[in-house]
Amino acid sequence: MDHSPSGSLRVISLCAGQGRDLLEVLADHPRRDDVRARLVELDARNTALAEETAHAAGLHQVDVVAADASLTDHYRGMVPADLVLVCGVFGNITDEDIERTIDICSQLCRTGGTVLWTRHRESPDRVPLICEWFEARGFELQWLSERDVGFGVGVHRFAGEPQPLVPGMRMFTFVGYDVLRGTRAQAEDA
Repeated sequence: MDHSPSGSLRVISLCAGQGRDLLEVLADHPRRDDVRARLVELDARNTALAEETAHAAGLHQVDVVAADASLTDHYRGMVPADLVLVCGVFGNITDEDIERTIDICSQLCRTGGTVLWTRHRESPDRVPLICEWFEARGFELQWLSERDVGFGVGVHRFAGEPQPLVPGMRMFTFVGYDVLRGTRAQAEDA
């Protein structure tokens, strides 16, 4: 938000949880009133907490949606966005779904906009591959956490031309880290 042009900013958060990735920062940020945000999260307990936090901070321009964050329909009217948060997603979906989600980020992000994402660094470490996938789709790496911190945080700026949002698309199926880890362990044992 600090490096975005003046004026209104659009932010979307996929699998937003309780909104902590955005709401705690936005509450005291000098540009808080410039930001219009949509947080999409399936768990109603988390969305209730996110709504409560947003309301308590006076963030009335934050829309919290209790819905399947993998469906593109929930981002209509908010894209292309200036900031796309994909935190806690890539460690819980298959490689194919990671690549599909990155591909759809060109529909979610405006030219010059930013995608901020996270992924664990356990074996197999997919962070380098995720960076390659972003770069192949016109996203330029702005920052990447060091390997030895144990987790991956990446920031990519979109240099391409946003594509129209295709309604009804599923970006991913949330299968969970434990399931993925178990599947990989079984494959390695075979």
